[in-house]
Amino acid sequence: MKPEETIDYHFKVCWHAISRMYNTEAVKNDMTTSIGFVLLNIDQQKGTPATKIAPLLGLEARSLTRILKSMEEKDFIYKLSDPHDKRLVRIFLTEKGLQKKEVAKQTVKLFNNKVRDVIPQKDLDVFFKVCERIQGMIENKEMF
Repeated sequence: MKPEETIDYHFKVCWHAISRMYNTEAVKNDMTTSIGFVLLNIDQQKGTPATKIAPLLGLEARSLTRILKSMEEKDFIYKLSDPHDKRLVRIFLTEKGLQKKEVAKQTVKLFNNKVRDVIPQKDLDVFFKVCERIQGMIENKEMF
């Protein structure tokens, strides 16, 4: 079987193209795609528990730790212990982090709008349904 005949090949190639495109834009703003996605998942008012971010993005905790350290060094975020549960660390955005979050948000919106301008909604609906079914099969251990 040729790679282009497999289903996963198309997901992988497409995601890598999207990721490279996002990284090209992110670098212009002293970010990475991963940093942008983390920024988009931090609640501006309440902060977000560090333990909740990794699962939202499908990351390993170790990877997230490195990303958060980099974000702290860049002054995008700061950490505070939760006043009600000292074991919990909440991540908050700095003013600079809020600005970078807006850049990430606009970049994602632009990408989505351009795709929606070219690909009909009915085709996107089928794509989303297929993605959900494949993900469900994997989560339900129907593959291996």
